[in-house]
Order: sequence, then C-alpha cells, then structure tokens
Amino acid sequence: MSDLSKPKVKVENVVGDHKSVVQELNGLTVVVVAPLDDQIAFLVRELQRLRIRARQTWPMPETIPGDADVVYCEYAPDLARRLPWIPGDARSALVVILPNGDPIQVEALAHATPEAVLSRPFSGNAVVASLVLARSQFRYEQRLRAKIERLDENLRSMRTVERAKAILMTTRRMAENEAYSFIRRQAMDRRVSTSAVAAAIVDSFELLGYDQQH
Repeated sequence: MSDLSKPKVKVENVVGDHKSVVQELNGLTVVVVAPLDDQIAFLVRELQRLRIRARQTWPMPETIPGDADVVYCEYAPDLARRLPWIPGDARSALVVILPNGDPIQVEALAHATPEAVLSRPFSGNAVVASLVLARSQFRYEQRLRAKIERLDENLRSMRTVERAKAILMTTRRMAENEAYSFIRRQAMDRRVSTSAVAAAIVDSFELLGYDQQH
C-alpha cells in the first residue's frame, strides 16, 4: 500500500505548487500594447480571470509603458528602441506578441530581449504559460543582476582596501599584514566595515593631494 500511495503524494505536491504559482500572479499589473481585436480581447479576459489588473493601449507609443509588472507588446521591428530601459536592465517582464504567419526579423526580436513570446492564435494555456515564464525569467534575471552588483561592490571594496594598505605601507612604513591589521582594528573600534575605513584613508590622502608615485 505504501508503494501505491507514493505517486499520489507526488501529484498532490505538483497541484499544490501550481496553485502557489497561480496565487503569485494575483494582483499583478499588466499592460497590453496591441490593437484591440478578438484575440487581444481574449488575452485581456484571460489575464483578468487570473485576478490580474490588465489594461490595453494602442497605438504603440514612442516609449512603451514601464510602470507594469508585465508588458505584452505587439511585435515591431523597432521595438527595442521603444523600450524604456536598456537591454539587461528591464523594469518589467516583456512578452512579445508574434504575428500569425507574417515573417519577423529575428535580430530585432533578440534585441528586445523578451522574457517570453506569445504567438497568435492564443489559447488559455498559452497565455498562462507565457505569463508564468515571463515572471519566472524576470525574477531570475533580477537575482542575477543583484548578485553581479554584490560582486562588483565586493571587488570595489577589495581594491579600496588594497589601495589603503599601499598608502599605509608607504606613509607609515608598515608591512602589508600590519597595514591590514591597522585597518581591521580601526573598523572594529568604530563598528564599521573595513571597506569604509579604507575608503576614509584613501579619501583623506586624496584630499591632501597625496600622490603614491612620489
């Protein structure tokens, strides 16, 4: 009996995960930038059925609205130029609505860097899938950007500490380990980070016109 019950547990877990994903969509704001026809009306209804605040706008503005969680936008060769962000620094998840049968410029689509695409004709499953994929990809990209920013900050801090050590080694004739110990003691006494102390040392010597080359 225990072997037979295992598949049921897995199915229940999948259903539970699906419900949690759908619940996360509740309350999202979506703007649909596309001409209103039967397909776009269907798209808006499907989004609203998921308790999403969706609005439709057309004609396509010079700058695509960037104040929504997700933007569904009609494909256009110059779409990348109309986005209110630079590639890799999106403020909204982007879903590009592809035409039915009409050719598209692949490079233009790639330059827009969408998180998902939605091809005509739409279906309910396709709408939900595009929305879930776009949000998931967008959050993943946000986490990557945050990690890169932390790495950049750590690298800047390390460079500042190295420069502060060099200043102490030159001006106070300290050994490298002594200079670092001095920075750490100052940081502990002042209850700040070593990078903050190092930045203060560097700033003070730059203010005095210190030149490491002399």
